[in-house]
Amino acid sequence: MAGKIQSYRDLEVWRQGMALAEGCYRLTKTFPKEEVYGMVAQIRRAAVSVPANIAEGYGREYRNDYIRFLRIAQGSLKELETHLLLALRVELITTKTSQPILAQCESTGKLLRALLRALQKSQ
Repeated sequence: MAGKIQSYRDLEVWRQGMALAEGCYRLTKTFPKEEVYGMVAQIRRAAVSVPANIAEGYGREYRNDYIRFLRIAQGSLKELETHLLLALRVELITTKTSQPILAQCESTGKLLRALLRALQKSQ
């Protein structure tokens, strides 16, 4: 997105994080009911944590706080990937349904790393 960033909602990484969380909610709707408090809750919580921490970090007054929250978002992203890979292993999802979400994780992770590098370089 070209132009001045006036809100966390203008950040492409936040937008991708939101799309990722939405995709995880849609994906987990197909999970068995007995997983509602297990894998479904874990996947959704980790997925929501990514854009939420990007937004919270953006709203912080200090660059170091922003960087810390972006690192938390990175950790949540890795946690999400792990839950998705386990769901694949235990056959709650298929390779076909998991691949697009895992690709979104990778894309979001690249943007997160780029933003972190840019913030650390400008310190």
